[in-house]
Amino acid sequence: MNTLLHIKASLFADQGQSSQLSDAYVAAWRERHADGQVITRDFARQPMPHLDGETFQAFLTPPTQRNDDQRAAVDRSDSLIAELALADVLVIGLPMYNLGMPSMLKAWFDHVMRAGKTFRYTEAGPQGLLQGKKALIFATRGGRYAGTASDVQTQYVRNLLAFIGITDVEFVYAEGLNMGDASKAAGLAQAHDAMAALAV
Repeated sequence: MNTLLHIKASLFADQGQSSQLSDAYVAAWRERHADGQVITRDFARQPMPHLDGETFQAFLTPPTQRNDDQRAAVDRSDSLIAELALADVLVIGLPMYNLGMPSMLKAWFDHVMRAGKTFRYTEAGPQGLLQGKKALIFATRGGRYAGTASDVQTQYVRNLLAFIGITDVEFVYAEGLNMGDASKAAGLAQAHDAMAALAV
């Protein structure tokens, strides 16, 4: 595992709890993999454009018929896909906003989930093309949702990753962060204990 792709989805950059947890894991990974490469996408510093009709049409237009704007849109998507394809490990710092994922993380998925590139349709159904990768998700929540019907985030992220072939997925949760100081401290401590048990 020599290449790690780090996705930081917090609106608050390095100040976000999900960023701090995922940063801690990536730092430990660097220590174990001195020759490894880390690619970082921080949406607070590198905003991810949302998918629109023009971009989607660019994906469908034959390469020789694309205009300059369409080529730029496809080049951006191709670059994001290349980063993901290169990575052996995917690390996502995932805050929960309004019971879901940050919209720019959804936009990132929209740019990397492309038929013929990261998945394909077969007679047996869709097949992911990015097998053999591991994903670690550092999920932070103000309340406590894991294991409840309100946690639609976990399964949704699993489904998105599985669709492109990434099925080896582990979640580390830090919950109750907005429920008082004691709850926050306990939630973060539990997350760090879980992180320590992960294979780096």
